[in-house]
Amino acid sequence: MGTTSPTDAHGRTPAPDEADAGFEDESPVTDTTLDAIVVGAGLAGLVAAHELSLAGKKVLILDQENRANLGGQAFWSLGGLFLVDSPEQRRLGVHDSLDLARQDWATSAGFDRDEDHWPRQWARAYLEFAAGDKRRYLRDLGLRLTPIIGWAERGGSGASEHGNSVPRFHLAWGTGPEVVRVFREPVERAEAKGLVTMAFRHRVDELVLESEADSDRDGEDDRVVGVRGRVLAPSHTGRGIESNRDEVDDFELRAPAVIVTSGGVGHNFELMRKFWPIERLGEFPQTMLAGVPAHVDGRMLSIAEDAGASLINRDRIWAYTEGIENWNPVWPNHGIRIIPGPSSLWFDAEGNRFPAPNYPGFDTNRTMRTILDTGHDYSWFVLNESIIRKEFALSGSEQNPDITKKDWRLTLDRVRSSDAPGPVEAFKRYGPDFVVADTTDDLVQGMNERSRGPVIDHDHLVAQIVERDRQMDHSFSKDAQVQAIHNARNYLGDKIVRVQKPHKILDPAHGPLIAVRLSLLSRKTLGGLETNLDAQVIGEGGTPIPGLFAAGEVTGFGGGGMHGYNALEGTFLGGCIFSGMRAGRAVAGRSEAVGDEGTDMDRAEH
Repeated sequence: MGTTSPTDAHGRTPAPDEADAGFEDESPVTDTTLDAIVVGAGLAGLVAAHELSLAGKKVLILDQENRANLGGQAFWSLGGLFLVDSPEQRRLGVHDSLDLARQDWATSAGFDRDEDHWPRQWARAYLEFAAGDKRRYLRDLGLRLTPIIGWAERGGSGASEHGNSVPRFHLAWGTGPEVVRVFREPVERAEAKGLVTMAFRHRVDELVLESEADSDRDGEDDRVVGVRGRVLAPSHTGRGIESNRDEVDDFELRAPAVIVTSGGVGHNFELMRKFWPIERLGEFPQTMLAGVPAHVDGRMLSIAEDAGASLINRDRIWAYTEGIENWNPVWPNHGIRIIPGPSSLWFDAEGNRFPAPNYPGFDTNRTMRTILDTGHDYSWFVLNESIIRKEFALSGSEQNPDITKKDWRLTLDRVRSSDAPGPVEAFKRYGPDFVVADTTDDLVQGMNERSRGPVIDHDHLVAQIVERDRQMDHSFSKDAQVQAIHNARNYLGDKIVRVQKPHKILDPAHGPLIAVRLSLLSRKTLGGLETNLDAQVIGEGGTPIPGLFAAGEVTGFGGGGMHGYNALEGTFLGGCIFSGMRAGRAVAGRSEAVGDEGTDMDRAEH
């Protein structure tokens, strides 16, 4: 049915058993007294439904997948949450502030388009949420955080360029499934009370429009009054597994408000290729792994566009550079992202070391462009056993069973262990991208056996490693990556759990040697439906479409792209939560008035 048990002989670590529950056939929807229809049962949809149910509103949630997929892509996530000036930061000696976060966000987003008006407003509001009510909002729902904060997207190229100046990646205790749970459970309680109805295997194909007179305007406007679509045949597949698209019936459902929370485009490579920014990132890769299940198809974008919705920033796509093929896949072309520490050496497909600041975990888009500029679509990490033990984390709830299952003993054992985490060891053993060797000759031979074209010259590769190793005899160095390693270890969190003590990669005491072939990995969509701060979808004329709202990744996590060109990480789940919250409250009539004046985000950019 789904993934196997935690005792899988090969070390596979599945998500909790609750993910695969609930394959019952769905009954026809008969309630005609709905206050809202939510299209998509991912995190943003659950948050919106939660807020609506708190207000006593009756909500229908539609999704093309079965109940086992409740929570969507958020369930598979590592559960990172972007917070500013949190108690967890202060306990680790991290001095953060809203002003510093605004500066980092503005320099990373690089807003430079007329259509960035609402994304700017969403960025401002989200940062205030991250520095204010976000932690309390989630804590009141029962979410807890781990004490160590990750330092993602470090930038490394100057205070006025992309990157987090300080660690802000707060990890949910329980990872993605726990983030989903704290919203899923109250929604299920509302379902038991009759406030929420969930209709799975219901694929929306059209937004229903009706003309209405608008007393404030000349003429009539189209209002969204419901949805039409097809009921799909029952599917008994587990979470994330590709399901059938057999049509068995049609439906039309009406409500005063429709909230689109259908997610991004991460498994629709045709759509990604269409909008891929060649001039900014390089040619679209011939080989790309899928970081999301097959149902993440972006269908609702064109459906909303057909209803008059404005789509913006569709070329702002967030793909990762450190993808590895999942040796035990759940969905087609399944890739996993390595979340690396800063010590691995990064080489292109021909064996040339990348220049600064293209180091592991520093600047995703800049490194993406550097990789694709070589004319190849993959690269290599070269490291050793000591580095992989401490610095390799795999993104995803199923790859971190200790934290996902909230087992402090296992978590502490992993931190104290001299071995790599079990899921990492499984990839070393079974993953097709990994080369483990005792000698440089065997290492390079293994790399060339996995090449998708170029042949790496042994002497050239080794010479570059030796040059770097000679910089390790002192606590200072002219090598910028070595400097970055020393800087990272000045942060207590990195020193404890994420960054290995500096040493020579070719030192036999730290062996064996390891090389990892890295492919590009699809993941998030940073553009989409343009929305105002009440999550109303903006029409082509620049005014809201009555009755139509949207939240989550389908809106670029808010406004049509609140991240701009780059993400600071830990901001995707938070974007779904924040936009889903605002959409639910707006439809419920509990939204706050928002001004349209200049913002701190605008000022930070100047």
